[in-house]
Amino acid sequence: MAAANKRRSMRQKYGEELRIRRIAAGLTQEEVSEVVVCSPTLISHYEAGRRLPSPDDAQRLDRALGTDGFFARWLKDLDSKYASHFAPVAEFEQQAKEIRHYGSSLIPGLLQTAAYAKEVLSAHAALDPMTPVDEHVVNRMDRAPIIERPSDTVFWALLDEAALRRRIGGPQIMAEQLHKIADLAEALRIRLHVLPFGVGAHALLAGMLYLMSFDDAPPIAYVEGVGTGHVFDDPIMVKHCHLAYDLALGDALSAKESLALVRAAAKEYERER
Repeated sequence: MAAANKRRSMRQKYGEELRIRRIAAGLTQEEVSEVVVCSPTLISHYEAGRRLPSPDDAQRLDRALGTDGFFARWLKDLDSKYASHFAPVAEFEQQAKEIRHYGSSLIPGLLQTAAYAKEVLSAHAALDPMTPVDEHVVNRMDRAPIIERPSDTVFWALLDEAALRRRIGGPQIMAEQLHKIADLAEALRIRLHVLPFGVGAHALLAGMLYLMSFDDAPPIAYVEGVGTGHVFDDPIMVKHCHLAYDLALGDALSAKESLALVRAAAKEYERER
């Protein structure tokens, strides 16, 4: 945890220095964003320390501010332990005041047990045998405290029934995984809803969606595919994603019914074990 706090502090210092250099150059966030070829909102996230630029964007920042590679060099010391497409999400979720996650065929990473996560990450490792699976499992578990510890962050977990029924690692692992989700719901750490098979098509059928809202910054949306992911901060796109989530949530079971379904599925796996 101390290392994580140090990384956050360094990101904040990076952002503070970026803001200082921008003001000294007499530029607005909008003017810098034109050179970097991004939205002014993204520059705001950089300066607030919520997100780090990509290496290419860091070079463009240096060009915009005339800082002779300063931000590109500093960025190398702040490499994330997560995949490049997910690193901004790991940063954002530590500061979010509301998190909404839709899990289609998998349990969301923040809710996974270590055994479940290892099975999922091992399957991905087939694409690259050199993948340090155990290290990635530890990294994923390091994110979990934001759900398990008391806080004012609101977490919505909307799961497709497929995520409950897909056997990841066998009945014992699945039983433990589903009981963990049910325990979090009963402890009011998450607001759990399940989209049952009987609903048929729904607004989020196409895939995974992760929404985050903040007290002092615009909301963002994150979608992920095979080996890739994208963070959206465009207000129109984020609003569209929130609408899709709300529509799917309207098709889901109530919190009480969802909890009962998750517990029942866990007990089915226990009987198999």
